[in-house]
Amino acid sequence: DLGSGNSQKEVTPSFDQVIKETTREMMARSAATLITHPFHVITLRSMVQFIGRESKYCGLYDSIVTIYREEGILGFFAGLIPRLLGDIISLWLCNSLAYLVNTYALDSGVSTMSEMKSYSQAVTGFFASMLTYPFVLVSNLMAVNNCGLAGGCPPYS
Repeated sequence: DLGSGNSQKEVTPSFDQVIKETTREMMARSAATLITHPFHVITLRSMVQFIGRESKYCGLYDSIVTIYREEGILGFFAGLIPRLLGDIISLWLCNSLAYLVNTYALDSGVSTMSEMKSYSQAVTGFFASMLTYPFVLVSNLMAVNNCGLAGGCPPYS
């Protein structure tokens, strides 16, 4: 609301708008993660086979056939739940912290306000990803655990 004579250069979004935008972004990211996770599993296993100098996953088509033959359709979604949880927690934490910093910590009289807000988004994104790294780690370990590669079995795992 731009009152009588009081003009603000930038209107900060309300917390309800932040919740709506974050929910939309969460749904989009979750759908993207669900669609791309099988390729993530193939990528991880292709990298892990380097540990034992194996060649079990050679190419996209062979990898798909190997995973389907050995583990079924669920093999493509190994580690999906921790990855989704980490993404969702990171997104909500990042957007909430950025809103709080931009609303309450930054002075609106600063001439470089838009730059400061972009920096605060980057810093809160880094902080949120640092806190949710254990979810990424668990997801990656679950994706390669007991997949028939040396890197997915003890002591290497």
